[in-house]
Amino acid sequence: MERKKFITATPDKTVSQAARLMAAKDAGAVLVIEDAQLVGIFTERDVVFRVIAPGLEPKATLLREVMTADPKTLGPSQSYGHALVLMQENGFRHVPVVEEGQAIGIISSRNAMDPDLEEFVADQRRREHYR
Repeated sequence: MERKKFITATPDKTVSQAARLMAAKDAGAVLVIEDAQLVGIFTERDVVFRVIAPGLEPKATLLREVMTADPKTLGPSQSYGHALVLMQENGFRHVPVVEEGQAIGIISSRNAMDPDLEEFVADQRRREHYR
């Protein structure tokens, strides 16, 4: 779980503000927090596919308009392997770690860039299937 690169923003921040935060922390995602609760996630891919490609203005577009609302999350006791399987099955690269609705960290596929990842995920699926 990444704690030092764990960044947050409120839904009323602009895409441009979020992108500057991400660049400053060399992070690929911003967890969107409102009233101390996780309400969304905004990633570097969202900048490209939800803002730039459709021609939206980053300085005028709010995170609430382009974030993934109610993202899939993990609890702190769930395994890293579970996170990798969740990311692969759902096609995303970041998973917020949440406890009682509050974000406490984030897991990124960047942490798992390993040639053995596919084998690990297959082994994890087999273990979960036999439980």
